[in-house]
Amino acid sequence: MYASREDIGYDFGDDSKVGSKPIKPNPNIDGGWAWMIVLSSFLVHILIMGSQMALGILNMEWLEEFNQSRGLTAWVSSLSMGITLIVGPFIGLFISMCGCRKTAIIGGILNALGWILSAYASDVHYLFLTFGVTAGIGSGMVYLPAVVMVGQYFQKRRALAQGLSTTGTGFGAFLMTALLKYLCIEFGWRNAMFIQGAISLNLCVCGALMRPLSPKDISEKYVVRSNSEDNQEKALSHSAETIKSNGALGEEPEKKEDATNEEVLDSVQHTESGGKSRGGRNMYGLRVLKTVSQLTVTVRKGFAIWYSSYFGAASLFTNRVFVAFIIWALFAYSSFVIPFIHLPEIVKQYNLSSQNNIFPLTSIIAIVHIFGKVILGIISDLPCVSTWNVFLTANFTLVTCILTLPLMQTYVSLAVVCALIGFSSGYFSLMPVVTEDLVGTKHLANAYGIIICANGISALFGPPFAGWIYDITQKYDYSFYISGLLYTVGIVFLLIQPCIQKKQPREKSTEEAQV
Repeated sequence: MYASREDIGYDFGDDSKVGSKPIKPNPNIDGGWAWMIVLSSFLVHILIMGSQMALGILNMEWLEEFNQSRGLTAWVSSLSMGITLIVGPFIGLFISMCGCRKTAIIGGILNALGWILSAYASDVHYLFLTFGVTAGIGSGMVYLPAVVMVGQYFQKRRALAQGLSTTGTGFGAFLMTALLKYLCIEFGWRNAMFIQGAISLNLCVCGALMRPLSPKDISEKYVVRSNSEDNQEKALSHSAETIKSNGALGEEPEKKEDATNEEVLDSVQHTESGGKSRGGRNMYGLRVLKTVSQLTVTVRKGFAIWYSSYFGAASLFTNRVFVAFIIWALFAYSSFVIPFIHLPEIVKQYNLSSQNNIFPLTSIIAIVHIFGKVILGIISDLPCVSTWNVFLTANFTLVTCILTLPLMQTYVSLAVVCALIGFSSGYFSLMPVVTEDLVGTKHLANAYGIIICANGISALFGPPFAGWIYDITQKYDYSFYISGLLYTVGIVFLLIQPCIQKKQPREKSTEEAQV
């Protein structure tokens, strides 16, 4: 029914020339240090995504403290969640220049600083800047490297690895909710945020664990992939061929630029050796000049890669399936966030608060969400199963649950639908895998940055939009119906583009036969 990965022709980065050479795979790929990367990513999801899921505790404290409207106060949480994802494309620039490890460490410091400064907030607008923007950007600088590094270290068990690492979101939702609630009761919300800022410094430790792979290791990973997918090159799309050809044409200018940069560094080193006889002051100045020159080279190379990925002839946007994936992401994430925010009000309207207090519906979503990520990851790694098909099936299940949820008016029926929402939303663990299949490991950081940016826009405007619909209709039903219909539009785009992409080689061969 659906097009498989081989039919669509995802990968941009495989090199057919090295595919025939038997190279011993690196033990750290799919094993060894790769599992430390999974642990690091798991802890990042606990500290970042788990904390964001628990912001309802602090939101109540802010409402009491500042006496502002619910809509205005809710923007603090929405900004933090949205900016974490929206800054993805720009974090791709940092990764291109500094690597995942340095980017994550800097982000951990920035995130902790945002929490600590928020403890001294005098009004809600102060929180917009310190918590929404500062902590949000810091979270984005850690979150994207955590996802990218798992994709780099795994080939055969990528879906399982991503599933295990992203289960930290569910565990974090429980741990951070309990922790923030306890800290607010014992020490007050200001001291609670200060303590949480200190805890967030552990993100720097997670970043330090992100040991980069050498270029040789990455090339070996490409060899493993090309050997396991021999027929993939035959199904490559026209957009992928465009990017490959552009990469070949772009090698010459890049080499010239590298040669020029090396000449500058050599001249600095030569001057440095001559300056030893002139004194220590000149030596210090030359060392600073050399450091600045090396930094300039690194920045220019990283910016060139980032710019070519987004705006150059080798743009990711030439892949129409990837563009359809972006459109899908613009509508998908809000359908998962809206139930977390509005379910308590729905339960209250249906007079089910006593049952919900015993076992909250949002907790059911969080618990089953953990199992959904792991199980869907295991299924996707089976050799006879297409990750693309599993991804689409989970999306169909989720959108069906969103559309039917307003029809359920008993606790048992709502619990069943929430369990299905939690399980089917486990496809989030497959998003990095699908993205890597679409663009290759080389472009994963920039491509996944675009996808989570689209998710961030959805998370930023989805819940306020649902609240606005409620203010007009005095019902949450239409909020779910509209978000479900928009979600369906995104899924239709995913279905149409692979079919078009699959037909293109056939049309081309027909024209050649006529000639």
